[in-house]
Amino acid sequence: MNLFGIILEWIGTVSFAVSGAAVGMRKNMDLFGVAMLGVITAVGGGVMRDILLGMIPPVAFREPWYALTAGAVSMALFLPPVRRWLDRRKVGFERVQLLADSVGLGIFVVCGVQVVMQTEYHDAFFLSLFVAVISGVGGGVLRDVLAGDRPYIFLKHIYACAAMVGAVLCILLWPLAGEQISMAVGCMVILTIRLCSARFHWNLPHA
Repeated sequence: MNLFGIILEWIGTVSFAVSGAAVGMRKNMDLFGVAMLGVITAVGGGVMRDILLGMIPPVAFREPWYALTAGAVSMALFLPPVRRWLDRRKVGFERVQLLADSVGLGIFVVCGVQVVMQTEYHDAFFLSLFVAVISGVGGGVLRDVLAGDRPYIFLKHIYACAAMVGAVLCILLWPLAGEQISMAVGCMVILTIRLCSARFHWNLPHA
């Protein structure tokens, strides 16, 4: 993976760590629980992606800096001064989770496309799409299950669908616009859809 992809993955790791830690604090978990949710949210999707592509052991275990960074970020968010600052600013952990989760989703989806494009399966459209979506939503699903919630992607705010739209755009643009432009467009589209769906309460029909 080149420098551009590495920088994106670090940003995504921090974002998903914040998202997982915010859920842990809303659930009144202790420091270990908050840190574990942050780490699992940050690396869970990447582990699933690597297993699907036969990259054993997954990068998260061969390069532990991602997990260590996620743990450090989660514990930093747990500190009382940080929590008091969020309360004073009236930001709230739900808003923090929404923004961090949206950024992490967009980044990890397009990074999933990038990883597939660097393998022998780069012409397999469905595989690229599936791996990209799993890379983006996998960590969040694990987070919600461990927190005792139904996975967020099945309940409200267009989530997996946003990931699919961004992944399709990224894949289609890849041979036309190149790596960086296609990844930037895919990421921004996902972020825009997620934030708009939360702001305007867009949801898919419910049973």
